[in-house]
Amino acid sequence: EQLMATKPGRLQVRSRGSYLVLRQLHAWEKNPEVLGACQKLIQVVIGDEPEAGLENLLEVTIPEEVEQRLRELDRQEEEEEEERR
Repeated sequence: EQLMATKPGRLQVRSRGSYLVLRQLHAWEKNPEVLGACQKLIQVVIGDEPEAGLENLLEVTIPEEVEQRLRELDRQEEEEEEERR
């Protein structure tokens, strides 16, 4: 994930055909935690680049209400994962 945080890192990962590898991993993998991480990486790989000034995703300021919503979604995802086990 750290490599995907910066624009040069994302460009390098994309240029090496990582999407194809991630797609195959996603089709093959059974572990829900790995699948979730794989899905998030795929979204970053195929997604549009952030606007100027936001290229380093580790330095982006997230509004408090958005951060709370994302944490809630993560919590729900974890609960659903526990129920599946």
